[in-house]
Amino acid sequence: MRAILKDKIITVCDKKIEAKGSNVGLSFYAFFENKNTDPQLLMEAAEWWILTHKLDHFEKATKIKALVSQI
Repeated sequence: MRAILKDKIITVCDKKIEAKGSNVGLSFYAFFENKNTDPQLLMEAAEWWILTHKLDHFEKATKIKALVSQI
């Protein structure tokens, strides 16, 4: 995983947790705008989420942050 994606995931998770609490769930789409501005980064996130970790569509932000922090 590229550092830009790792940093983006951690930042988004932190913001979601701060705003909605530790039980907040999100999908990998939460890391991207509604526009397809960086398809390669989106596919990298999707592959990490779906193929590598076999995560459900929605997962707790705390879980995602913990997984990403181990990389």
